[in-house]
Amino acid sequence: MSHRTAAEGYRVLIAAPYGRDAESLAEVLASHGYEAHVLPGIDAIGRSLDARLGAILLTEEALTGDLAPLGQALAGEPPWSDIPFLLLAGRPSSGNRNAQALRRYLPEAATNVVILERPLGAESLVSTVAAALRSRQKQFEMRDRLLELDNSRQALASSVAELQLVADSLPVLIGFLDRDLRYRFANRTYREWFDRAPDEVIGRRLEEIMPREALDARMPAIRRALAGETTRIELDWPHPDGSRRDAEIRYLPRRDAAGEVDGFYTFVLDVTDRKLVEEELERRVVERTEALNEEMVNRAAAEAALRQSLKMEAVGQLTGGIAHDFNNMLTGVIGSLAVLKRRIASGRMEDVDRFMDAANTSAQRAASLTARLLAFSRRQSLDAKALDVNQLVGSLDDLLRRSIGEQVDLRVVASEGLPAAVADANQLENAILNLAINARDAMPEGGQLTIETSLVELDEAYAAAKPDVKPGRYVMVAVSDTGVGIAPDVLEKVYEPFFTTKPIGQGTGLGLSMVYGFARQSGGQVRIHSREGEGTSVKLYLPVADDAVFEPAADLPAAPSGRGQSVLLVEDDQSVRLLVREVLAELGYSCVEVPEAQAAIRVLSADRPIDLLISDVGLPGMNGRQLAEIARQHRPDLPILFITGYAENAAIRAGFLGTNMGMITKPFALDLLAHKIGEMLMWSAP
Repeated sequence: MSHRTAAEGYRVLIAAPYGRDAESLAEVLASHGYEAHVLPGIDAIGRSLDARLGAILLTEEALTGDLAPLGQALAGEPPWSDIPFLLLAGRPSSGNRNAQALRRYLPEAATNVVILERPLGAESLVSTVAAALRSRQKQFEMRDRLLELDNSRQALASSVAELQLVADSLPVLIGFLDRDLRYRFANRTYREWFDRAPDEVIGRRLEEIMPREALDARMPAIRRALAGETTRIELDWPHPDGSRRDAEIRYLPRRDAAGEVDGFYTFVLDVTDRKLVEEELERRVVERTEALNEEMVNRAAAEAALRQSLKMEAVGQLTGGIAHDFNNMLTGVIGSLAVLKRRIASGRMEDVDRFMDAANTSAQRAASLTARLLAFSRRQSLDAKALDVNQLVGSLDDLLRRSIGEQVDLRVVASEGLPAAVADANQLENAILNLAINARDAMPEGGQLTIETSLVELDEAYAAAKPDVKPGRYVMVAVSDTGVGIAPDVLEKVYEPFFTTKPIGQGTGLGLSMVYGFARQSGGQVRIHSREGEGTSVKLYLPVADDAVFEPAADLPAAPSGRGQSVLLVEDDQSVRLLVREVLAELGYSCVEVPEAQAAIRVLSADRPIDLLISDVGLPGMNGRQLAEIARQHRPDLPILFITGYAENAAIRAGFLGTNMGMITKPFALDLLAHKIGEMLMWSAP
């Protein structure tokens, strides 16, 4: 804003008592846009001081008046005000007083004085007046700045007071300490915690108001706060009367404009009530935990008793079923042998073959029952290999159609590009055949049987919901029928051994048990879905054989006759040992038989030639696999054939057999034994 149009400090007061000096000066200033007022004398100036006044223009002659009113008015001006005085003086040579003498005539409060010598040109006058008014404007600006600063100070003081009120009203100990650990702020709560008023704390060092022991406990956290880390600690802080008080202490670093830590705030909260609640809760948790543990112990005992009861019931059912079926089979074997013995003793040889066939049939049924029991218990010996499931299902087509009859329509849906599955081909064939026969029996009036293969991916979510399933890729074989279905209460029991819904004599109750045991032992799973009146679908999941190469089945060559090769036979069962020895003798082999492993080691360590070792797996003491390891130490290239009825460690052949080792399971046909012996000796032939 121009000094000519300013709201304040724009007027020039003129006091020039001689002639037309005052009017001339006013006219010059007015011609340049200045507001000028002529006063009769200097005493009138003292009465005219106000906010509009910008400068006072005097001639030397005006100083002869009464200056007291002017002095009093100037003394009443605020400190920021310094009114400009422009004094027109005559030349010293004319007898007028000099400038310094004229200055002494003005009141002492007139400190902003400019003395101009006459004669003075209009331009010089106007320039000097303009400078004086600009100076006066700056004084008003200074006044405004001082006023703003004063208002800010008052607001700050009010804010500080308000902050103090807020801090004093909180139930929290609040303070600020600088890097020297000297208090710069403290709220009223210090009286409660330290028995000191805030003004007795501010300015003192922490060590002056806190015991050394308490200070030492806090210093690690204080050092971290001064390093810029917000810290939190909990300490005991008893009341002055010694009663319990728990404190939660927080130290919050404060940084200056340069980012350096210049101190820290301290906040202390009484958390005694919270700690008491936590301790009470913890006590109750301990009590509840002890009660739960006791309850769990009691429940575990009850569950153990229940499991024992169920186990005994299952064992009773299992042994009863086994006893029933084996008694029937043994009757066929023992009865047929008794008849044969009588016929041979009396020389009656007619119909001998019929009784021999009957005994053999009963024995085969017993062998089949044993195999199913091993499958259910997941202890059968599996020859797991990568196999083409589609090819295997296709090869069963004729057998399946003959087994299910003409009333049932067989439909095979094979998935293209199906990868190999890891499984025992013979056991998988038996499982599919068992499921197909069960499906046939569920459709007495006929229906449709569908055998489907596909690749499925069981993810982590599915595996989490089914704890007995591992995530991964599986080849699925689904056998589905449109039969009567299975009731929900029956569906829960289908895997139980000897459980069957078929009439007496039409089923052993081991079919699904065998399928389940085979799948689980192969690393897979079985799932059954059924609805009454709609049908049943049994899905068999077998693990995928990644990067596997199919091994097509090869026909065994005819069992060759021996050439007197020496075979070491290790078998603890005398009957089996006798049988194998006779087979070896029939084939032309020389047999060395021993009943246990230690005797076999003595033979192996001798110089006697041995061309083949045949050993039972389940020997007393050292088992057959351990014996094989020792045998290889004495004779590294010795072929070894294991015979086993059941051995847990031999359940998966691929992980049990070593180089140039083979296995057959009991009971075995003599032809199979002969083929296997010939095969093993052909491997070792030069």
